[in-house]
Amino acid sequence: MDKDLLSIKDINTQDINLLFQMASEFKQRRKRGEKIIHLLDGKSLGLLFEKPSTRTRISLEIAIRELGGNSLFLSSEQMQLKRGETLADAAKIFSLYLDALAVRTYKHENLLELAKNASIPVINALSDFSHPCQVLSDMFTIKEKIGKLEGVKLSYVGAGNNVCNSLIYGAAKMGINLMISSPKGYEPKPEILKDAQKINPKCKIETTDNPLEAVRNADVIYTDVWVSMGEEEEKEARTNAFKNFQVNEKLIKPAKKDVLIMHCLPAHRGEEITSEVLDGPNSIVLEQAENKLHAQKAILVLLLEK
Repeated sequence: MDKDLLSIKDINTQDINLLFQMASEFKQRRKRGEKIIHLLDGKSLGLLFEKPSTRTRISLEIAIRELGGNSLFLSSEQMQLKRGETLADAAKIFSLYLDALAVRTYKHENLLELAKNASIPVINALSDFSHPCQVLSDMFTIKEKIGKLEGVKLSYVGAGNNVCNSLIYGAAKMGINLMISSPKGYEPKPEILKDAQKINPKCKIETTDNPLEAVRNADVIYTDVWVSMGEEEEKEARTNAFKNFQVNEKLIKPAKKDVLIMHCLPAHRGEEITSEVLDGPNSIVLEQAENKLHAQKAILVLLLEK
């Protein structure tokens, strides 16, 4: 892998497959009771978070601990960044103390600035553009459940947001047939779709504003919240625009009977997905969440243990 993990766009297919292999091994070893694997003894991971987090924070903290290292939570509200210290200066200081830095930020540009000025690996733990850790663990989960990624039909029902962008790049890298269904005005940006096509001219990535058509014969249906953090002022407009895009019993009927239901969580039950579907027999959202721990371990080892 490169020095940093900022987007799935920047990872080659060989490294993604290696990550899956490692994540699977870590998962099996943890099930056997081998919680501590001394691959990153003495390594320190900083967690610089501007946004609240449950699964991402916990999985990263536990991952580095179970690899023999330690973590330090860095709230941007309690640091000198709040008082005007530049990201470039902060990145250089982080590099003196830490071995890697995971960043959860609103602006992707901030992440790029930190990575540019840091001598240590910088991991995108979420930005407005991309959520690579999430989608890498999601693809690992799909491969684990279905046995493959190439040719799998994944239907994403929701906004063209950071998760959607990462799914687009992931589909291009791994040969997933991706169908995206969003209301008009909330589709993924055309330049991202074109970029994915350049990466893999044979990849099948389509968009539609008809969610029932999107999920027809789907192997996987994936959704996300309609209103992301930082978009609260748009809640009413978004709720109206997405009202026909709820993943419910009616919507999933055109999909395969054994369709897998995915959500990156947290879910707003009764909005983008109903409790009946989220808690139903086809839902694998808890396995998604669990697999973040194993995928995060693999990411940390690939970046820190060259």
